[in-house]
Amino acid sequence: MVAARDWSTAAEVLCVRLDTIGDVLMTGPAMRALRESGARPRITLLTSKPGASAARLMPEVDETVVYEAPWMKRGEHPSSAAADRAMIEGLRARRFDAAAIFTVYTQSALPAALMCRLADVPLRLAHCREKPYGLLTHHVAEREPEEHVRHEVRRQLDLVAAVGATAADERLRVRVPRAARARATAAIAALGVDEERAWTVVHPGASAPSRRYPDEQWAEVCRRLETDHGVQVVLSGDAGEAALAAGIARAAGLPDRSLTGRLALPELAALLEAAPLLLAGNTGPVHLAAAVGTPVVDLYALTNPQHTPWGVPSKVLSHDVPCRWCLGSVCREGHHLCLRAVEPAEVVRAALAVGKFRLLTA
Repeated sequence: MVAARDWSTAAEVLCVRLDTIGDVLMTGPAMRALRESGARPRITLLTSKPGASAARLMPEVDETVVYEAPWMKRGEHPSSAAADRAMIEGLRARRFDAAAIFTVYTQSALPAALMCRLADVPLRLAHCREKPYGLLTHHVAEREPEEHVRHEVRRQLDLVAAVGATAADERLRVRVPRAARARATAAIAALGVDEERAWTVVHPGASAPSRRYPDEQWAEVCRRLETDHGVQVVLSGDAGEAALAAGIARAAGLPDRSLTGRLALPELAALLEAAPLLLAGNTGPVHLAAAVGTPVVDLYALTNPQHTPWGVPSKVLSHDVPCRWCLGSVCREGHHLCLRAVEPAEVVRAALAVGKFRLLTA
């Protein structure tokens, strides 16, 4: 393959997004823009293991390569130096024409840029705060958050626009497998949910404690939806959140309608696709719901400003605090007021206003 001389002739493009599920989903429109531009290249995504689970559902991604980069948050199995060298050699063997490196504004793109340069990828694009010199062939000066802050989707669309790539459709998208729909439908029926009546998915967990609405307030939200408005509540979460969901259900006096730990990501996408509404914090399922067109009520901790629901009816609830945009995984002030001060009654009002079932509960 002859190396592309510019982005308009690139036939094989490597996209690098080393974060997790929600970040990968929010990068989808930018990858779609690349795929629809110039030579309509084939897109390979280099991402984390969780990110790969989302990428496999995304129509923009032709192939996924999993890599636990040592400059990212270290997981259970961080890469060794030998694995890093092997990854570079593997990328070199694929002879990519170009690489687009996607980061949030607190991350440096330069480690990934160096990896791509060592892999002989001739065109390399990223946001960059530092002078990249030879590490990047194309870059957009990093001016967040000093001059402005954009939604994460817009940030990445603006990046690829710098090399002439635009998308006619800027929504998040996933393909939900037919088998996943069948399994989700069976799971909903097994819980005794009457889909002719109002129902909602509540996803109370989040990877960081700072982004979790208090359990007792979630329980009150669920109780009021069920008792006062007849909205059937289905709880979701990963296997590590089973105790959380069970505690909320007990405190709310709910029937046993939990799918916590029972759904892989395709089945969760199918569940959210079927649901009239998702209630959650700032967590990956919010973006998965957006990708299947489901309205969202987002209990949004003010840890960062860029990750609200994109492109679907939504209500973002938080309480303004002086310590907003702290970027912390744990509330440094100890009061958690950006979420704790959001009253359950406000959450219920938002659910009734945004959910597709609102006419049934008027």
